Amino acid sequence: MQYVKLGSTGLDVSRISLGCMTYGVADRGAHEWTLDEETSRPLIRQALDAGVNFLDTANVYSDGTSEEIVGRALRDFARRDEIVLATKLCGRMRPGPNGAGLSRKAVLTEIDHSLARLGTDYVDLYQIHRFDPHTPVEETMEALHDVVKAGKARYIGASSMYAWQFATMQHTAERHGWTTFVSMQNHYNLLYREEEREMLPLCADQGVGVLPWSPLARGRLTRDWGTVTDRSTTDVFGGTLYPESDRGVVDAVARIAGERGVPRAQVALAWLLHQETVTAPIVGATKPQHLQDAVAAVELALSEQELTELQSPYTPHAIAGH
Repeated sequence: MQYVKLGSTGLDVSRISLGCMTYGVADRGAHEWTLDEETSRPLIRQALDAGVNFLDTANVYSDGTSEEIVGRALRDFARRDEIVLATKLCGRMRPGPNGAGLSRKAVLTEIDHSLARLGTDYVDLYQIHRFDPHTPVEETMEALHDVVKAGKARYIGASSMYAWQFATMQHTAERHGWTTFVSMQNHYNLLYREEEREMLPLCADQGVGVLPWSPLARGRLTRDWGTVTDRSTTDVFGGTLYPESDRGVVDAVARIAGERGVPRAQVALAWLLHQETVTAPIVGATKPQHLQDAVAAVELALSEQELTELQSPYTPHAIAGH
């Protein structure tokens, strides 16, 4: 495993982050493909044994049970000081007023709930899952700063939003002397490259680490275009992301993977890891092979010609994932 600094910080993270959305109690989540604790634990251990020190979850994943499973696994399989643990807030956790969003009440409430579920007294990276248009930016950034100063988070990060929104939040924090975001977790892969227009140049300029979610485009980059899976038939959100025009990119991945004699997932992840702005793709693993491919991708060097072949079929997309 290779390690790299997260943005301009001194924090070392593995080039692959284990995404833990898939791990949880199925009847408390929105995903039919959720893996229970017994099935999840060997995968978490496999990732740790492979040198992955960076795990990402969120309060909304399976109604908090993802955090619970991850927390118990880390207590059993790892030393807390050696792990970079990330979680997120913003999504709805309860019905009624103040059950979602980025108000001061929500931020200070949800960090305590997440820490209790994770069984730790701090997270390394506390991220806002989305931009909250209903809360003043000053209120959110000051609350996040207070979380850091209270020792409950080491760093803060953000996730999918418009570049102007991210810049506004960063500028607000800087103006007041508050803690700024060190990372951006955004929708970025071979099928969706709209982040290259504004967000990625902004992150590069500001020294912000980039942690792409859905690096394999919900598995689209790992199989023939028309292939149907259990997840693809039930993933309503994922079904809106990638149009028919993406078929050419999928075919290019298949062609290069065939020439190299490696799984398609390795090629698609290797392309992301070749992008200078990318720190660590967030890989969700439901099978041991998924982790094996992710780790192998770190060492897979693509030629300039191969990079061009993978990129050239791309067509512009409507903004998706915010």
